Amino acid sequence: MTTNHYWPQAHAMDVMVDAYMRTGSKQYLNIYPLWWEGAKKFNFAGREEDPWWNVFVDDMEWIALAQIRMFESTKNTKYLKKARQTYDDWVWSTWGPEDEAPWFGGITWKTDVAKSKNACSNGPAALIAARLYNFYDAMGKKAGKPKQAYLNEAIKIYTWEKNNLFDRQTGAVYDSMNGEGKITKWVFSYNSGTFLGAAHELYKITGDKQYLADAVKAANFVIDHLSTNEGVLSDAEGGDGGLFHGIFFRYFVKLINDPALDSANYNKFRDYITHCATVMAEQGVNQKTMLYSGRWRKAPADDESVGLTSHLTGCMLMEAMCVLKHR
Repeated sequence: MTTNHYWPQAHAMDVMVDAYMRTGSKQYLNIYPLWWEGAKKFNFAGREEDPWWNVFVDDMEWIALAQIRMFESTKNTKYLKKARQTYDDWVWSTWGPEDEAPWFGGITWKTDVAKSKNACSNGPAALIAARLYNFYDAMGKKAGKPKQAYLNEAIKIYTWEKNNLFDRQTGAVYDSMNGEGKITKWVFSYNSGTFLGAAHELYKITGDKQYLADAVKAANFVIDHLSTNEGVLSDAEGGDGGLFHGIFFRYFVKLINDPALDSANYNKFRDYITHCATVMAEQGVNQKTMLYSGRWRKAPADDESVGLTSHLTGCMLMEAMCVLKHR
């Protein structure tokens, strides 16, 4: 496993957590200790003082988010405490400085290249901070930052991303800001997913309806402007991009399930995710091997191997349908 293969391990574990929470089966729970030892063992970018460290800040964030869900599904605080330590030591430490032009804040994407502040490092960071706030009391005796600090940081990170990478008119979430202050206006579904996920999480904590409105606007952009492949997102076969749509669906379904979502958007969002899942299940999944290659309308051949990232997107979409609530 190379450095670039580290982050899919978090999403593979997320899918195991999905399956365990859905079924309660120990076959999935038994994966937890194997992943806990194996993921860091094969993280070749790890440091001596922390084998979970990685040069990609967002990769550490995906790992931390998975660890928080491992805690959520088992109540084993070792997972939560590790996620907190990773966030405190390696993620929040890359914030700002707030007086440093042109960014004036923001979580850094990668630590061995010229500094860049990316949606893929800020959306997940805001999610982690918000979730650490939510689960703070479960950690027992605590040292370091107080509970409120995590909510303050979640809001600060989210606000930076909204102010710099979110188009308030269209709902697009742009990719990054470079050292010259230039915004790279690529739009990827996973950045929309973590942005709306963070907005939704902050709405649930604070009750501020502006966060909910932001989440809805970002979701509508994905549906109205990125889903031009006969009503679904683009094909995404392997590589990092194979995971992007799955991450969107993970956070999107949480938004759909919120009873505060208005009826018109609920119906639109429900119909959209159902259409995506139906197309994939009926046309994109090999019914013998149950593999998905990232092609919505062409299932892999019986003897065809598929990329982990694309298959994980298939898993995440199906798990989203398992928890989708109907009104």
